[in-house]
Amino acid sequence: MLGAACPQIALRSYDFALAGSPQRYDAYTVGEKIDHLDGMALEEAEHQLATRLYQNTARVHFNLLAQAKDRFGRRLVYGGVVISLARALSFNGVGNAFHIAAINGGRHVAPMFAGATVFAWSEVLAKAELPGRSDVGALRLRTVATKDRPCADFPLKAGDGYDPAVVLDLDYWVLVPR
Repeated sequence: MLGAACPQIALRSYDFALAGSPQRYDAYTVGEKIDHLDGMALEEAEHQLATRLYQNTARVHFNLLAQAKDRFGRRLVYGGVVISLARALSFNGVGNAFHIAAINGGRHVAPMFAGATVFAWSEVLAKAELPGRSDVGALRLRTVATKDRPCADFPLKAGDGYDPAVVLDLDYWVLVPR
């Protein structure tokens, strides 16, 4: 049971300023879209180190010699790095989302390469009160990451497919203090 697995939040001790946002669970509305504003450039050394930490050893991420002969001509950034960057960027707008409760699904829509800048935006898909919990609620978020495109216009679809700038479409639940 999700509510039982999470200890009570001591809201008197919780510092919303240090968390980066004064917004609590009730401040969010279903359908709301949040531009996370910031971008993070992704460099070769950073994605290679992070990929090692995730214990992914696939040659598409590490073997520059082999990948130079591939269709892209360069190493592919591991998707876990893109997910991590998008989640980090989401704290500008959903700063009190202190725990990922579930990942419903997601897609790596397009390849990502070092040298690009990652941006992100999120939509509140649903809200859920947790049984027996008055201190925390759950938000279902769709976070979309783009490469080299800020998200003020919330890019997602283009025709029958994704906008060419979109690299990640992630659906997950987070816990937020009430």
